[in-house]
Amino acid sequence: MQNHHDSRADGVAFDAVLVPHRSLPRWGFVLLMISTAIALAAIGLSFWSLGAWPVAGFCGLEVLLVWGAFELNYRSGRRLETVRLDDKTLRIDRIAPNGRSKYWTFEPGWVRVAIEPENAETNRLVLSSHGRRLQIGAFMTNDERSDLANALNDALVRWRSAPMDG
Repeated sequence: MQNHHDSRADGVAFDAVLVPHRSLPRWGFVLLMISTAIALAAIGLSFWSLGAWPVAGFCGLEVLLVWGAFELNYRSGRRLETVRLDDKTLRIDRIAPNGRSKYWTFEPGWVRVAIEPENAETNRLVLSSHGRRLQIGAFMTNDERSDLANALNDALVRWRSAPMDG
């Protein structure tokens, strides 16, 4: 969870932006790729000098495969979810890595927030209301999902207990 905002002053009771965590920043990726390319070039050239020139080609292919795998990882990291509770609705916006967006709205008075076990090691955060279910934060850790569920539940309790404007 990147940021989280709790304030009724602007009509927003809860606002969170969920983004996948990436432990290697872009500059770290560049350094990794440079060092990988240098190491594999040295290996490839040593095999080339021994007459095993096809190995050099495979070393180049390895650099491309490592680069491609990291690019796919960074692309998936462009996904984004927002959770926003205002005076009237709870709205979930989801932006996919390709830029497509989708949104769901729930009536805050009826929505339920639950942590459900997915398997022995992981859980999932599910919003439900009137037979509709939506899983959010699938890319987050178990602890992050639990923290988000607690914060959202707290915001919903405050929302439900706030006096209604006339």
